[in-house]
Amino acid sequence: MDKNNDESTLSNSYAEFDITKILADDVDDGVEFKRDVNEVYSLGPKILIWDEQRSEWSKRNQDFPNFIMANKPRVLLVTGSSPKPCENPIGDHYLLKSIKNKIDYCRLHGIEIFYNMALLDAEMAGFWAKLPLIRKLLLSHPEVEFLWWMDSDAMFTDMAFELPWERYKDSNFVMHGWNEMVYDQKNWIGLNTGSFLLRNCQWSLDLLDTWAPMGPKGKIRDEAGKILTRELKGRPVFEADDQSAMVYILATQKEKWGDKVYLENGYYLHGYWGILVDRYEEMIEHYHPGLGDHRWPLVTHFVGCKPCGKFGDYSVERCLKQMDRAFNFGDNQILKIYGFTHKSLASRRVKRVRNETSNPLETLDTLGLLHPEFKAVKWAASRCWATLYDKGECIWEVVN
Repeated sequence: MDKNNDESTLSNSYAEFDITKILADDVDDGVEFKRDVNEVYSLGPKILIWDEQRSEWSKRNQDFPNFIMANKPRVLLVTGSSPKPCENPIGDHYLLKSIKNKIDYCRLHGIEIFYNMALLDAEMAGFWAKLPLIRKLLLSHPEVEFLWWMDSDAMFTDMAFELPWERYKDSNFVMHGWNEMVYDQKNWIGLNTGSFLLRNCQWSLDLLDTWAPMGPKGKIRDEAGKILTRELKGRPVFEADDQSAMVYILATQKEKWGDKVYLENGYYLHGYWGILVDRYEEMIEHYHPGLGDHRWPLVTHFVGCKPCGKFGDYSVERCLKQMDRAFNFGDNQILKIYGFTHKSLASRRVKRVRNETSNPLETLDTLGLLHPEFKAVKWAASRCWATLYDKGECIWEVVN
């Protein structure tokens, strides 16, 4: 027997395991495509008539009920993390909490979710990895009206808040931000790209084409960073990041893009954790879910906390404790549906808050999360009007 395959010689200790044994594909094989650095970076071939292509696709597929959404656009929430394990082992546990949190919100609100762990373009690593992914998803899912990007270090903390979709009927790009800070002050933190909505349309593809050229790592990103630091208020000296680049694009090309950009500050599409987490008990005492704003934030974003890395901008203890509180704050809204809650915002343990009953369907769903109106596609008013006998498939129509 090959002693390398003899299980009796292998250790069960994760601490002793050499992770490089299963990361062989990380070795540079020397065949990666090398782009001409003199060419402007592009996310892919220029697309000019995406709106027409989507419209034609929708007409061909309109009979299938899985593409029907009631009272709201079809939304795909996109997030992800590195294909490698976290440098700090505890980080993977917090990534698990973060995706569990997002799955809960999406399940309640009829939103699909896509979790990515592949770096689609090595040049666009770091801040910029989301752009190639977003473009690929827009083109691969013409049934989706809005793509909702959300960083892995952001959590939903208002499970009952439904976005005001009607407000964005004339907008293609929605970010948390302030018009004055972006257009007048050119402040580098005038908006946040950790959580945003992007409509699936030609305009968005054109914007991505304008946004991406600052992203390739190396000289291009370094030189672009110098321009952004020089042109934007308060920006430190570091390589170009996607958020600063977007502020710069909007501030310098407002006439081209501004009419279709909605900078939202009526609720927390992005909420900075440093001003929110210590107030959770106050929120619980005075307010309730469904508000989405400073009284009960939709999203708590842990900017500067890097539990998946070796170092962050804040102390590890502070970040991890506050991330636990944020997770439990949101998770309590889920657990209460089933009659439980965390013993405290700092505790992983739960306690029962509702006695069992012989009539469980009569239990009051105070937040309306189990059967909210926006999830109620009228299946009772749908019927299978024809069957493809060769495949046994049903063609549906919705009866008005």
